[in-house]
Amino acid sequence: MKVTRNTPNQLILSDTPWFIGISLVFFILIFVSLGIFLATEGGEAILFGLIFALGGGGLGFGAFCAFVRRVQVILDRDKNSITIRRQSVFGYDQVEHVLSNLSHAETESTTSRSDNGTSTLYRPVLILDEGMSAGRHPIVEAYSSGRGAHRLVDAVNDWLPARQGKARIQA
Repeated sequence: MKVTRNTPNQLILSDTPWFIGISLVFFILIFVSLGIFLATEGGEAILFGLIFALGGGGLGFGAFCAFVRRVQVILDRDKNSITIRRQSVFGYDQVEHVLSNLSHAETESTTSRSDNGTSTLYRPVLILDEGMSAGRHPIVEAYSSGRGAHRLVDAVNDWLPARQGKARIQA
């Protein structure tokens, strides 16, 4: 997820997982085309080819449905709103909150343990301290490693105080 617009009146955070989506489409195409190629050979290869095409293509499609989700968060001073948009294969969801109820953003963390040690994963969360939506609202559902969540939290917390006349556009 990255900051796509940062102006005094609007902050837009966006994530479109192009690499994962395109990679999974290639995965599906390879398995389906190899399965169809095997199925055209005839004999016992027909069954194996169909299983290969349906199994590989089905796994790829399942992964596509699970992992490819577009997320956009719009903080808008003029409308006094926070809009969180999520889009996946299954549909579109939009949640709106009142911007004046937003106190700050935080980084949530979770730790997982394995034989190789422990790893900590993070996700950015908006903290609304008033109104009907009071509570913790994750910007993204999944936790991830690295500094991405911290950068988003810093961007939101830096943007919250009014910064008149300091327009910045980041790509």
